[in-house]
Amino acid sequence: MKNLLEINNVVKRYGDYTALNNVSLAIPKGSVYGLLGPNGAGKTSLIRIINQITMADSGSVILDGEKLAPHHTAQIGYLPEERGLYKSMKVGEQALYLAQLKGLSKSEAKKRLKYWFEKFDISAWWNKKIEELSKGMAQKVQFIVTVMHNPKLLIFDEPFSGFDPINAQLIAKEILQLRDEGATIIFSTHRMESVEEMCDEIALIDKSNKILDGKLDDIKRQFRTNTFQVGLNTQNPLEVERILKESFKVYPSDFKLLNDSLTLNVKIPTGKTANELLSFLTNRGEVQHFVELIPSANDIFIQAINKNN
Repeated sequence: MKNLLEINNVVKRYGDYTALNNVSLAIPKGSVYGLLGPNGAGKTSLIRIINQITMADSGSVILDGEKLAPHHTAQIGYLPEERGLYKSMKVGEQALYLAQLKGLSKSEAKKRLKYWFEKFDISAWWNKKIEELSKGMAQKVQFIVTVMHNPKLLIFDEPFSGFDPINAQLIAKEILQLRDEGATIIFSTHRMESVEEMCDEIALIDKSNKILDGKLDDIKRQFRTNTFQVGLNTQNPLEVERILKESFKVYPSDFKLLNDSLTLNVKIPTGKTANELLSFLTNRGEVQHFVELIPSANDIFIQAINKNN
């Protein structure tokens, strides 16, 4: 898959502080790319460079095969974490103004805004001022003005902030639809459940350095520990656990079943297989639960950051 955006050895300093230290990323076309990291890691500095709000001290940014230049701003949509709508302006007036800044004619802007306002069922808000809207309502308007010019690249920084679960789900669905229609999306968030749901690839930045990147499924394989949650209905739980420990690494488990079954986490050591564990269990009772513990994005985030520190 061809990359839409390539970040090559980007360095950014503020005085004696290095915000980005030779960071390189390759963001495939038509993907949702998770840009992750703790507060102060350097994510915002990188996003500001892509948006040409600030410039890198060294390195290069390539957008769709071209070195990043001022005319590319019309091909990028940016939803910042700190929203930037003018509170005293009317919704429709402001949306039209922002659309024209992105290169749309007034008639084309009206046409596209009509589509989005009807889609989100907010046509009645056209003549309201932003200050009259709730935070969630204003967020919908901000989302629309970010995407309405059909940019190649969309950058969403904490896009679900201020939304209730229903509207967060609505926006998530729209983001994935935009990806399916060909947009490339950089998705920056601290909500790891959203990363699980939406991201094809991720990069993790910590202390100005990229410490991890790649397809999310591949990264999960790297972090897997070959550990299984098991639940066994048996008449001799203590005896089964004792024998199990002779061949496997056994840990307490905090999941619950609806009866008094034996519940454990079992790590399969090198040289043994999941089939051997399952065979052991089926010979000693009724297996009610047998699931591999796949590391979550949250697990990976914590482990990688702790290791880096």
